[in-house]
Amino acid sequence: MPATGEGIDLRLSLADLGRWGEAFGASLAPGAIVALHGDLGAGKTTLVQAICRGYGVSDEVTSPTYALVHEYAAPRSVVRHLDLYRLESPADLTNLGFDDMLGPDAVLLVEWPERAGDRLPSTRTDVRLSHVAGDAEVRRVVVR
Repeated sequence: MPATGEGIDLRLSLADLGRWGEAFGASLAPGAIVALHGDLGAGKTTLVQAICRGYGVSDEVTSPTYALVHEYAAPRSVVRHLDLYRLESPADLTNLGFDDMLGPDAVLLVEWPERAGDRLPSTRTDVRLSHVAGDAEVRRVVVR
């Protein structure tokens, strides 16, 4: 279910977001890079948890806000979950070993990807989450 050239634009309840995330995760292959955009509380970490379940991660998936990177084992490859919210500049990615994280041996899920500047490859899937006015239980999901 990765994005097509035309993209996907959905309105999903939080429960449906979890189901969609699991299906999306099941469709990913090693080497996939997913950039998750959205304000605080939009559901990025919730979606990452669902993607990881769908990809086959059995460990508890938590936000790496302070650690910046968490790595999880899955049958097809490892999953690296980055939360770049606390990054001061794209240059800080070098200290994380970011360039070594790119490649065909893992799925890379990146929250706050705008903090990476131009360091994220263009061959990625961008997922934008946003609140829907008037309904706290629904999110708009745009995939490109």
